[in-house]
Parts: sequence; structure tokens; C-alpha cells
Amino acid sequence: MEEKIIKTEYSEVMQKSYIDYAMSVIIARALPDARDGLKPVQRRVLYDMHELGIRHDRPYRKSARIVGDTMGKYHPHGDSSIYEALVVMTQDFKKGLPLIDGHGNFGNIEGDGAAAMRYTEARLYKVTQEAFLADLDKDVVDFGPNFDETEKEPLVLPVKFPNLLVNGSEGIAVGMATSIPPHNLGEVAEAVKAYMLNENITTRELMRYIKGPDFPTGGIVINKDELLGIYETGTGKIKVRGKVDIEKGKAGKTNVVISEIPYPMVGANISKFLLDVASLSETKKTQDIVDISNQSSKEGIRIVIELKKDADVDNFINMLYKKTRLEDTFGVNMLAIADGRPEVMSLRQVIKHNADFQFQTAARKYANLLAKERERKEIQEGLIKACNVIDLVIEILRGSKDRAMAKACLVEGKVDGIKFRSRESKVMAAQLNFTEKQANAILEMRLYKLIGLELEALINEHEETMANIYRYEDILERRESMVQVIVNELEAIRKAYARPRKTVIENAAEAIYVEKKAEEMEVIFLMDRFGYARTIDVSAYERNKEAAEAENKYVFSCKNTGRICIFTNTGQLHTVKVMDIPFGKFRDKGVPIDNISNFNGEKETVVSAFSQTSLNLYRLIFVTALGMMKVVDGGEFDVAKRTVAATKLTEGDEVVSAAILNDQKQIVLQSREGYFLKFDVEEIPEKKKNAVGVRGMKLGEKDRIEHVFYILGGTDSFTTYKEKPLDLGKLKTAKRDGKGTKIRV
Repeated sequence: MEEKIIKTEYSEVMQKSYIDYAMSVIIARALPDARDGLKPVQRRVLYDMHELGIRHDRPYRKSARIVGDTMGKYHPHGDSSIYEALVVMTQDFKKGLPLIDGHGNFGNIEGDGAAAMRYTEARLYKVTQEAFLADLDKDVVDFGPNFDETEKEPLVLPVKFPNLLVNGSEGIAVGMATSIPPHNLGEVAEAVKAYMLNENITTRELMRYIKGPDFPTGGIVINKDELLGIYETGTGKIKVRGKVDIEKGKAGKTNVVISEIPYPMVGANISKFLLDVASLSETKKTQDIVDISNQSSKEGIRIVIELKKDADVDNFINMLYKKTRLEDTFGVNMLAIADGRPEVMSLRQVIKHNADFQFQTAARKYANLLAKERERKEIQEGLIKACNVIDLVIEILRGSKDRAMAKACLVEGKVDGIKFRSRESKVMAAQLNFTEKQANAILEMRLYKLIGLELEALINEHEETMANIYRYEDILERRESMVQVIVNELEAIRKAYARPRKTVIENAAEAIYVEKKAEEMEVIFLMDRFGYARTIDVSAYERNKEAAEAENKYVFSCKNTGRICIFTNTGQLHTVKVMDIPFGKFRDKGVPIDNISNFNGEKETVVSAFSQTSLNLYRLIFVTALGMMKVVDGGEFDVAKRTVAATKLTEGDEVVSAAILNDQKQIVLQSREGYFLKFDVEEIPEKKKNAVGVRGMKLGEKDRIEHVFYILGGTDSFTTYKEKPLDLGKLKTAKRDGKGTKIRV
């Protein structure tokens, strides 16, 4: 067979492949279906548990058994994603209505993860069986082949309420994401009933029933007036606050107690919140905090912040809202798969899709039930008719050679070959016209059915069957009857499983926090050679002056309300608020300067550090490795930005020294190859910070400036060169831009 080479553009192949991949992630992995509100992995876990018979009234089974069976039959994308989906469906602090009953450690609200799947056990909740899986045997949804076409799985579960709203959903696909908050089951059920009774109902009218999201963690939604716009467009931001109570503490102190947290704080963000509150005290944003304790337990959240006697409690609570995640936003994007494609839907559209789905499943269910009742009616009528001529039937059975002959007589009236007792019996047998199903039922009928009571029961069953047929036909033919059936089922679910609302919906004023101005005081800034910075009291510095200067690279005084300026070898200036630097005892370690500034310790090194106050009073001398230098007015570095360019550098150059120009009379440049050049500071011109500067020393091709020394007027200046002392004052004074003197030791 001849080879056939197909030429195509590489970009076209990549584009098609990526689109196929993206659609696979969107449709088959990340986004929920608008009909049942489930992602494929969630649907497969629930269906697998249903198939395994892990019901609410049966013993728990190992999670590993469920995960393995789901992965082997339906979801070949790894066990971690399956177990994670199972865990989330058990967590009552994430789901408005948990679907799986977990036994063991399935994590907690504070962010601790679940135990390994080999330790935990699970089974279905009763509501899951009744509202998600109950009608699967009635052909109400379509089934499709699994990944290897060895099993069948439901393409959607016959959920009886809008699970997409009740449990919400979160997922990231390719180029899109879904984020739907959970809602109250009782309110959603009432809204669905209202829609079914009036399909022209508006989103505004639906919100008479659904007040807003109902987070399992409670909290307070504070932008009630914005909810209508969010539910009409399907996108927006919901502002949520934690619930704060005020209690009397010991010795006249006040306790601020947080009993409910915003939904976005679920998980590790509780620990982050505690750290943020502690940081407010450490950075002197507030001095009202006496103690913080997390007293949360299985009974609920309880975070206690003890305040001083004279604390302004309202201002402190507002500070928590402004400075921590006690007030947070939940970004809403009601994106789901509708009619096979992703769509951002309004509240009304979500309810409409589910209601349409309810009508479809109900129609299939009752059509299936009607067919079964009609089949039962046919058989029952045949048995009743046979009982009326039972003697003739017995005569046919006794006179027939085999089952086929007897059946042919019952169905078609064929009497050839059958021995009858009388001619009348033969004539009557020839007139029989039972259906095939009726004939089979007669041939399989047991003799005890001829007892009077059994015959009466058969007649009663037939009457019940006729009533069912009439009822099912009425449901299928009249929309009002169908609506009533669906509403009755929904009402039963609401009564059994709805719970009171947890989240309060209101309009709250924006938290106004009046920040108390810190009392200005002089502190000492310390930063060691490892980049750990802190500030200490002046008196503490005086007591430990020698140790402070020996152990730290930068030591200088500054105001606690000021800024620290850090110059780096890359020519950058990083500013840090002194308030952001920990203030403490002399032996405290401090924090890495990287953590409180934009300084990148992996790519930059600190050349010098000053207080911004001292920079405003003096000028700075910059010297680079390639010998460029200039004097810059310190006022140019009085900036509000955290990071700016302090000087301009040519390619391959870096800053070697940045020093305050005070009483220095002369400068000495030392190169790597041992050249020293001394000249007067006055020869260095003043430039703007964005200038490159002038050349201070002529360097060899591979030589670079290594050290810079300054000589004060009337003082001796010594340094060490190749481990021997060198008197800089005895060096010959030259002019700027010279080669310098080679020192030979």
C-alpha cells in the first residue's frame, strides 16, 4: 500500500489540538452541568457508590474502595482528584447540603487536610439516595459508554432540585472559571415552585424567595442592594463579613469574639487571619490587643481577641474589617454547562434549566411507569378472563400435547390436535383470542390463584392498575398535573432536609477605621549582614552599643514615623516604612528585609542603607564598578514609591558604593588589580539621579573598582591591603580620571 503524506500547517495542528484539549477540560472535567449541578467526577463518585450499594442504612465502606472502583470504571484521571471530590462532598463547612456521609478525618474548617483514603470510610446520605439517585432505574436519563466502553454511566443524575444553587460550585477550566455560592435549600425550593407556577417570573420576583447566598459558615452579606444586579447578570462580587460579638472580659477588659467567619476564609485563611491580627499589634497599628486565642472546636468557630480597658472597640472591629480578611469578597461567576456548552447564567436561567430538566425526567418517568401499568393491565385482564372460563382452560391444557399447542389455542383459537370432552368446549376454545402476554401468564399461573380471595385480590389489583393508568395519563397530558407532582416531590424534600438560613443579608455601612497616629519617637535601626532588620529603643542601644555595632552591618537612628532607604548594587532604591519593621528587644532576630520590601536577595545585594531624613539633609556620592561616579542631592530620593531607580548604569556595571557626603575632603578608589587613586571630593560633579556620571578612574580592560575610602580633613586614615596596613594619607593626591598608583606589597 502506497504511503500517503498529508501536509498541513504546524500552527493549525497545534490550534486544533489545544482547542480539543480545552473543550475536554471545560466539558468533561472542570465545569458543572446546569441540570444536576455536578462535575463529572462528582457524578461518577455518587453513581459508583449507588452501584456498590453503599446506602445510608448500610455499613460504611473504605474510601479507597470507592476511589479505586470509580477510577477503574468511570474516571481514569487519577485517584487524587476522585478522593478530593469525595472529601469535599462530605464537608458541611463547604457544602450547603453534604451528599456523602464521611466516617473518619475528612479535614476541618481551619484547613487541615483529610486523612489518607485508606483510613477514611464513607456512605451515601439519605437525601442523596432520594433526591439524586432514586429514579435511575426508571429510564429517566440517558446513559453513555465509559472511557473504555465496558460499562454504562449516566450522563446526568436525575436531581430533584437545583443542586447548582444549593451546593454552589468552584472550578477552573481553560480560559474560564466558575464560582457559584451555596444557597438555602428551603428558599431555592420555594423559588422553583414559584417559577413552575409562573414561567414569566422575573429575577427580582424570584429574589422574594431567595434572599441571597447562604454560606455554611454563616457570616453577614453586607451589599444587599447589589445582589439583584449580580443575580441578573450571573457575575459580581458579594461582600461578606464575619460575625463579631462583644463580651465582658476579666478585670474590666473587653473580649471581641468572632463566632462566624466569611466563607472565603475557610481553610488556611483562618491561620492567616490570626497572623494578620498579631501583625497589627507587632507593627504598632494598634496597641489595644492584650491576647489572641483560637478556641474553635467541633461546636463551631470561636476566636477571642482580648482588648485593653480603654480600647475603642468599634474602631478596633472596623480595623479588623479593613486590615484583615474578616471582611472579604466572594467573586460570583455563574458559569455552567447548558445544552452542551459553557454559559454564564442569571438566577432565573439556572432555575429554568433545572425546571426544564425536571419536566423531562418526570415525563420519561411517568411514560415508563404508564407502559408498565398498561402491560400489567393486559396481563391482569387476561387472568381475570381466564378465571371466568377456567374449566375450559384446564380442558385445553389437559388435551394439549405440549405448551406450544395450548398457547396456539389460547391466542389463535387453533383446536387441531387437542382432545376436548365435548363439542361445545371445542367451539368455545376456537373463539378464544388471548394476547401472547396473557397466554404466557395463564400458562404460568399457579392453582392457588383460583382461590376466591386470590381472585378478589386480582380484581382489586386491576382496579388499582386502572387508577394508576388514569393518573399517569393525566400527568403526561396536563401540564398542571405534572407541575403538581414535581412540586409535591420538591416540598417533601424541603420539609425533610431544609435548614434555617445561616447567613444574614443586609446593607451595612462601609467600615470606617480611624488610624491613630503613632507617637513620634527616635529609634535605632539595626540590620545584620544576613539582611535581618529590626528597630530598638535608644536606651536599649546605649546599653548594648558595642555589641550592636559589632553584630550589625547597618546601625543608625531614625524616626519611627519615617522611612529607611536601601540602595542596591543594581542601582535600585527600596524604601521601607519604619513602622513595618519589627520593634522589639535587642536580642530579637528581626525579619528579612525581603519580607517587608521589594528587595530581591537572590538578585541584589545591599550597598548601603540610610534614614530618609538624613538623605534630605545631605548629598550622596555614587561609585560604580566601572569607575563612574557622581554626587546627587539627597532630596531626589524623597519618594513615596517602594522601589525606584537610584542611578543610571551602563551594561555590565553595578554600584559599589553609595555614601553620604558630609565632611569628607578626599576620596580613594581601589581597583581589583591593586591600583589606588586619591583625589579631592570637590572634583566630582553634582548630577541628577538618572545620569550616568563621570569617570573617576581609568581602569584596565578587566579591572574594576573594588573598594572606596574617604579621608576626613585633619585625620589619619588607614586600611588593610593584602593583610598589611596601608596609610591612605601618604598616597599621592592626583586628579580625577587618572590611572592611579600601583601598590606593591
